[in-house]
Amino acid sequence: MTPGEHVFRVQLEWTGEPRPPRAAGRAHVVRADGKMHAIEGSAARAFHGDAARWNPEELLLAALADCHLLSYLYVTARDGIVVTGYEDAATATLREDGRGGGAIVEVVLRPHVLVADASMLERAADLHAEASELCFIASSVAFPVRHEPTIEVAPA
Repeated sequence: MTPGEHVFRVQLEWTGEPRPPRAAGRAHVVRADGKMHAIEGSAARAFHGDAARWNPEELLLAALADCHLLSYLYVTARDGIVVTGYEDAATATLREDGRGGGAIVEVVLRPHVLVADASMLERAADLHAEASELCFIASSVAFPVRHEPTIEVAPA
């Protein structure tokens, strides 16, 4: 491995029931060494999965939202912006191709950020673009990741 290169590993175990291919259970578990909890996964409900379990599309969306948060916290701390709250209501749009496949065609992140002071509002808004450029996950996908942030001063 070269400097600056990192390898991440997960283990995946299918726990679904073997049945005819179109009816096979989609349940699975994702684990990683050293993690406290496994992720119980399935297909999305629209694809015969269990809606109570995480699906790959949600996990991809969560990875993008999480990566943006972490990149944003990095750039705001570097610039002296005091973030006191952050929530995101992100969405991903998947378009089926009619052949049984498809692709995510767009993700929209909608971070709602609270900052400590009104003097920080403009810079806090501008830093979303830089955070997006620094996000490893956003840099790795082949679809647009848009941002619709709202920035407010935290209540006293």
